[in-house]
Amino acid sequence: MTARSFRVGADIGGTFTDITFLENGQTVHSFKRPSTPDDYSRGIVEGVLALLDRIGGKPTEIEEVVHATTVATNAILEGKGATTALLTTHGFRDVLELGRLRMPELYNLNYEKPTPLVPRHRRYEIAERMGAHGDIVLPLDEDSVVEAARSIAASDTRAVAVSFLHAYANPQHERRACEILTGMLGPEIFVSCSSDVLPEIREYERTSTVVVNAYLGPVVRSYLRALSTRLRDAGIHAPLQVMQSSGGVMSALSASEKPACIIESGPAAGVIAAARIGAAGSANDIITIDMGGTTAKAAIIEQGQPARTTEYEVGAGINISSKLIKGGGHAVKLPFIDVSEIGAGGGSIIRVDAGGLIQVGPDSAGAVPGPACYGTGGTRPTLTDALVVLGYINPDHIAGGAVRLEAERSRRALREQVCAPTGLDLETAAHGVYAIAASTMMRAVKAVSTYRGRDPRDFTLFAFGGNGPAVAAEIARLLDMKRVVVPSHPGVFSALGLLYSTTEHDLMQTYFCALDAVDSDTLDRAYRKLETSMFAGLEADGFTRADIEIDRLADLRYAGQAYELTIGLTDRPGDPIDIAAMGEAFHREHKLTYGHASTSDPLEIVNIRVTGRPRNDGTTYRPSAPAARTATPGSPTERTCWFGPEWGHLRTPIITRLDLAAGDRESPLIVEEYDATCVVPPGWTAGLDELGNLVLTASER
Repeated sequence: MTARSFRVGADIGGTFTDITFLENGQTVHSFKRPSTPDDYSRGIVEGVLALLDRIGGKPTEIEEVVHATTVATNAILEGKGATTALLTTHGFRDVLELGRLRMPELYNLNYEKPTPLVPRHRRYEIAERMGAHGDIVLPLDEDSVVEAARSIAASDTRAVAVSFLHAYANPQHERRACEILTGMLGPEIFVSCSSDVLPEIREYERTSTVVVNAYLGPVVRSYLRALSTRLRDAGIHAPLQVMQSSGGVMSALSASEKPACIIESGPAAGVIAAARIGAAGSANDIITIDMGGTTAKAAIIEQGQPARTTEYEVGAGINISSKLIKGGGHAVKLPFIDVSEIGAGGGSIIRVDAGGLIQVGPDSAGAVPGPACYGTGGTRPTLTDALVVLGYINPDHIAGGAVRLEAERSRRALREQVCAPTGLDLETAAHGVYAIAASTMMRAVKAVSTYRGRDPRDFTLFAFGGNGPAVAAEIARLLDMKRVVVPSHPGVFSALGLLYSTTEHDLMQTYFCALDAVDSDTLDRAYRKLETSMFAGLEADGFTRADIEIDRLADLRYAGQAYELTIGLTDRPGDPIDIAAMGEAFHREHKLTYGHASTSDPLEIVNIRVTGRPRNDGTTYRPSAPAARTATPGSPTERTCWFGPEWGHLRTPIITRLDLAAGDRESPLIVEEYDATCVVPPGWTAGLDELGNLVLTASER
């Protein structure tokens, strides 16, 4: 008998916690359960044990647990991070308030900037000064650091951030200050140094990033410790890895030290998996739409590579664009998968505003109390309730029967709270909600495509999440996109994506110089210094140097510009760096991003970066067979669904993915699976590709 081994992916959402097992690198098992907001780690461990029991597995057969969590994001959104202090150079106490002159609400005269995570009375000015080239202008006054440490020790502070002027050029003063703080305050106080988190120019962004890191430190450290303890108590001693916002994974220990790196860990996992599947199926240009219970998230993948950004703000609520709307949150200048987020999910609450217009979201019923049809205390109608009324979702249960539904509660909530104030009949109101939600999610897709010079019609829409397949065809119709792909296990796809992510570390250093003045050998030595640190970090995670591959990147800009674009270097290790090729790559990227380039203008290199990962991680995507029907015997094989005033009520076959193995089917169809429902409205054809993905193709109009 073949020995069994499991790699586990666990993704916490606002409504459901998703668990996936990859057995022996091939067979996928999945499980959904409502999230446990009182203690998210409890829901993970209970879900893992329940799935082990269902498939007859043992805790000792688990080899690795990879986790995506919203703990960091929630701590900032809810203001529940650690009480934090800041040590900064004398005269720079107010850099968090000053920030950048950015207004997300340009014409709102009453707009209030976000409150700094560290109040002014907890910011300590330290006598020291470092020059822009790393020269010591004023030595560190250690007595002022000691005095600040005594004041911090006498307060309820649990974390300290240190950000000194020009520490990116010379971290000596910061490192010494951190030594003093750690020695006086003890290991239980989280101390974070800006030169360790973000050794980069721009005082505000660097200070804000290290403050966010410190603010999250005790919360994330406590959570990961609790999760590790629960796993051990359950007999699971496998290493725990955590998804980064950049799309790689890192050890739980590393995540505890740099929690700012995992702020958007959940959305990144699905994008990485979509890129893997796209590459396996020769679909390199993809727009993903990930719709869960609370939000819908979109990202763009070009030539098999997800778009990334370092321009990110956290705490501003829904992030429609990292590039277009700024100033509403706290800057975190670290690598992120560039995701556009909209407050529209299955749990989005429907309401009628004072003007009589129907609004969907952004507030959500979440897991508690949930949509009205859950029967768990929710009385307000949600998008899920509208989908039930339209006939798109099984009126009796979802998640293979794990969640029972009461369709009459959906109808009653919509009649009383939507139909009564608007005068609409039930089906018209429900379809209006569906159309509004789809048009709202279309904004997220346009934010990563149209708003950045890309035509969405040139891309495949890749839909997943518990509710993504239900609205994907309507979003595609609104954007005139002709092809939609729904992967296997769409409802737990982000959790599955965790298992197709690789361990990845990012390091960077400011290297400010006119590009035509750069010496290739000097630049190569600077890269080699970063690569030495990269090798050390990955070797500490258990990888050998021969197994590690490193990419070199650089941040360039036109002289006089305020912000940079990141380009990759194509030179092989040991080859001379081609400075001219760097400039040409920047011009191409600028043209692609902004629609124009100025090849005659001088360029500047601002930062150099390296990204390291295992050379061969063994996580090549392998297609899995379509799942057999999960409905109970005697379940209806068709339902009457309402497809809007153009089509009205139509008798609609209810099928599974396996039913499409025999060939393409004409719409309308409802494809029911354990973890999601795909709506194939009139005007589309459904089939399977060679990887088992569900493919919707628009009919010629």
